[in-house]
Amino acid sequence: MKKVFLLALIMLSAFSVNAQTKNQIKFTAKIANRNSDTLVIRGANNFKQVIPINKKGFFAATFEAPKGFYQFGDGREVSSLYLKPNSEVNLTMDAKQFDETIVYKGKGVDESNFLAQYALKTEKFQNEAFTKEEAEFNTMLEAMKKSDLESIQNEKLDPEFQTALKNSMEQFNQYAFQAYQSNVKTNKLKGKPSPEFDYENYKGGKTKLSDLRGKYVYIDLWATWCGPCRAEIPFLQKIEEKYHGKNIEFVSISIDKAKDNDKWKKFVADKNLGGIQLFADKDWESEFVMSYGVTGIPRFILIDPNGNIVNPDADRPSSAELQTQLDALLK
Repeated sequence: MKKVFLLALIMLSAFSVNAQTKNQIKFTAKIANRNSDTLVIRGANNFKQVIPINKKGFFAATFEAPKGFYQFGDGREVSSLYLKPNSEVNLTMDAKQFDETIVYKGKGVDESNFLAQYALKTEKFQNEAFTKEEAEFNTMLEAMKKSDLESIQNEKLDPEFQTALKNSMEQFNQYAFQAYQSNVKTNKLKGKPSPEFDYENYKGGKTKLSDLRGKYVYIDLWATWCGPCRAEIPFLQKIEEKYHGKNIEFVSISIDKAKDNDKWKKFVADKNLGGIQLFADKDWESEFVMSYGVTGIPRFILIDPNGNIVNPDADRPSSAELQTQLDALLK
């Protein structure tokens, strides 16, 4: 499970909090070990605020934004925050320990600090509970539900924030068991023969998984519209360069809809994407995608030279753990 699972639920259920009235927001951030020279805050109705770093090493901007839930990202990771009328938000963090170090100070920041801590709590739950047997998982989930309800009853928190987040918590709890079952099913795929694919190749013709037999295959399931997918591309390009000439193929499979085939081709050309670029036949409902129980992207899969699954939910290119694993396999 990835933290994006929680963030997506929060954003989906909470966008309705946003009102038409815009309020002035003062935002500053001091980020150690930053991944980028810009931060991007995104919200409902295509809201986007780009905040560049200044000469003093701070990200700073004053802008107008409706009250509600937002995400900020540094091009590599994202986190949620909540903006209220006339907020003065001072963020500090270390990008190497992104979630663990987020602290908001200033005016109107209680909700954002709550979100930062809740994200950590939920990620810990996912990391621990999803490794347990079903009975223990259910016990942990019930405890999580009780704890969630208690934590949101805080007089310091905005009432609209409380209502929206409570709805999001309920969605999380309702979906958690389904996600747990999917995770169990996915883990059972390890060591088994991978499902096959036979997809359109950007360079012409079609490519089957069986065509790559004899090599390790690292597969990236992505789409042109997926921000986190695009954020992984520079890291994937570095991985491809490092292991060029080794016994491994890098395959990117787009699950864009058929109507966006030309958009996919243009993206591949404009970004000069390497590896083997393929286009799935039925986007999310492609047989290969469904066989792996994919519910979110980017999703990475590692297959061995015999066509067996090494990891059905492999580490991302931006993860140091991936290079450690590939170094061991390709030595």
